[in-house]
Amino acid sequence: MPAVVLLGTLLGTAALSACSDPGAAASGGSAAGAATTAARNGVVYNTSPDQQRIRAEKDAALAAKVPALIGNDGKLTVATTAGSIPLSFHATDDKTPIGSEIDLAQLVADKLGLELDIQVTSWENWPLKTQSGDFEAVFSNVGINKERVKLFDFATYRAAYMGFEAKKSSSHNIQGADDISGLKVSVGSGTNQEKILLAWNKELEAKGKEPASLQYYSSDADTILALSSGRTDLNIAPYPSTVYRENTRDDLKVVGKVNAGWPSETLVAATTLKGNGLAPAVTEALNSVIKDGSYAKVLDRWGLSEEALPESKTVTEANFAGTQGTSK
Repeated sequence: MPAVVLLGTLLGTAALSACSDPGAAASGGSAAGAATTAARNGVVYNTSPDQQRIRAEKDAALAAKVPALIGNDGKLTVATTAGSIPLSFHATDDKTPIGSEIDLAQLVADKLGLELDIQVTSWENWPLKTQSGDFEAVFSNVGINKERVKLFDFATYRAAYMGFEAKKSSSHNIQGADDISGLKVSVGSGTNQEKILLAWNKELEAKGKEPASLQYYSSDADTILALSSGRTDLNIAPYPSTVYRENTRDDLKVVGKVNAGWPSETLVAATTLKGNGLAPAVTEALNSVIKDGSYAKVLDRWGLSEEALPESKTVTEANFAGTQGTSK
């Protein structure tokens, strides 16, 4: 284990945690304190602690495939960051973790015959705590990349996109590097979206154009306040979060979309310790709930149908290269 931890340290926390915006919290919507929010996209978001989640039936054959070291306690210990509405965030009681990630983890736990044990952690901590065995799986908008497959195995369950958002009065249309030239763009430090913006700035500099000015804030509330007040021109965050704000606020809109793995493509996946045998069982559980329709119901519930996958696949270091397409 020390060698694995050392490798994680050498790779760096930023490399491991670079997918979603660690500051993309539930604030910034119009539903503060309300149990439900009727959004313009037709979704009624339930943000109360009483979730009445969609559940699945145990599949004995799948349950038998759970590694003994994981299934012996009868629990599936799942980490989530509770920091990105509607994916994973705190309910109106400010303590109950809810969202699409928790709902999907519940379906998997049900299929595997395990009790779901949700553990809220910081974005920076999930890699080492998963390596140490504190967490058996991570459901928190984690995208697959070449650094992570050295330490973890994955079971894919959703498309991975980042959204650019701006004031509703703006005329921005972000398709690539040229469109951010000279703009102030807020971004989470150590994230995939930051990596994208840094690469785009290099493109701009190579063309002799003014790069974007990257802005960093300590919280999502500060980020959105800066955007809505005009102190920044753009914010880049997980696409579902930008869509949520577009549909629950009157002042913001989505002005661009980019694959989180740019210039390659990536997917969001349940993350497990490399080689412990859990990822294939999670993959089969996901395919079972895709087939029975409960997966689609969860995504519909949170307005994420356009990010649905037709099939879950296990991705490891051995097959990672073959899963990479290009988003350019």
